[in-house]
Amino acid sequence: MTSQNLKRFLLSLPKWILICALIGILSGSASAFFLVSLEWVTQFRIQHDWIIWLLPFGGFLVGLSYYYWGESVAKGNNLLLEEYENPKKVIPFKMAPLVLLGTLLTHLFGGSAGREGTAVQMGGAIADQFTKIFKLDNSERKILIILGISAGFASVFGTPLAGAIFSLEVLYFSKINFKSILLSFLVAYVAYFTVEFWEIKHTHYNIPVIPELSLNNIIFTLIIGILSGFAALLFSRTTHFWGSLFSKNIKYPPLRPVIGGVVLAIAIAGFGFTKFSGLGVPVIVEAFSTPNEWYDFLLKILFTGFTLGAGFKGGEVTPLFFVGATLGSALSTVIPMPIALLAGIGFVAVFSGATHTPIACTIMGMELFGIAPGIFIAIACTVAYFSSGSVGIYKSQIVKGAKYKLYQKFL
Repeated sequence: MTSQNLKRFLLSLPKWILICALIGILSGSASAFFLVSLEWVTQFRIQHDWIIWLLPFGGFLVGLSYYYWGESVAKGNNLLLEEYENPKKVIPFKMAPLVLLGTLLTHLFGGSAGREGTAVQMGGAIADQFTKIFKLDNSERKILIILGISAGFASVFGTPLAGAIFSLEVLYFSKINFKSILLSFLVAYVAYFTVEFWEIKHTHYNIPVIPELSLNNIIFTLIIGILSGFAALLFSRTTHFWGSLFSKNIKYPPLRPVIGGVVLAIAIAGFGFTKFSGLGVPVIVEAFSTPNEWYDFLLKILFTGFTLGAGFKGGEVTPLFFVGATLGSALSTVIPMPIALLAGIGFVAVFSGATHTPIACTIMGMELFGIAPGIFIAIACTVAYFSSGSVGIYKSQIVKGAKYKLYQKFL
């Protein structure tokens, strides 16, 4: 940074501190409201499990709302990535209420989806509104998008460091300036403490036993990383497959989640697969102490890919946590390492592979599980990143660098 650029940055700093404060408070409050609402609809569904049979109706409401009012924001997270790479017009604020309503309906009626996409889209939509308020140009608008992603992610998971780094790393091969890095951390912590102010509790996980860093344990960790990468690849390809299949064969968009809802209702309620509906947080928590069946992670991939591909709303990250934790838990029956450590490694490694963000996922693992398992987490996240293929859950994400060259050359 030249002295002239540094001077310009310092002069603009008060304005950006104010913007970070506003985005962090508004996005954090939106996430707090979302988390409370999500918990309410989840508990209602658990106590009234017959409501899963109404999943086609919920799908029709979601599909109809986006068809008539949300066509311009239907791309979700991909729209944020596209607007960052090639800014065209301010993201409509309606993205926030539409994705909030769509996600709550999806979870109320039992669809298999996550929550990160909702928080990130709300954060992005809120942040981009400041383009007009502060009369920002396209380069400054890019910073707003980073801030929105950072605030949304940090607030919904309670991981400010990971949220700040995730927003930068997911856009790693686009141009990111020094100002964005500092402000991303600032807004992440403002959003995080805003959720804390509203007294919203995040799920806590525990890895009580950490083995020594022996050659055998490193080899086992490499194996887990590879398998987590393959699981991430399968998750991404499955989600894209169902989305493409529905869009090609059902031309009227509101009908896609209706048909998808019928299939899901029969599978979940009719055949007793309720553990795969919603976020699946109780299953994730249990995976840290009780071995899962070897096929649990595969079924979660199937149900989540089908749910999102059919047009229901929500995120992919918590289902990725489910996939990784249950995969690691199941591997505890054949790999002689503590079950909680295996579940924790899988938890973040599958996420790393699916989003191409190994640094953010390593940091997230240490924020959630402590510093002690950090080396195992870092190894697994890096290996999963390289073994998960060239296409992740975000189609519009730019993937270059060593991984891109590896797949271009050999695959």
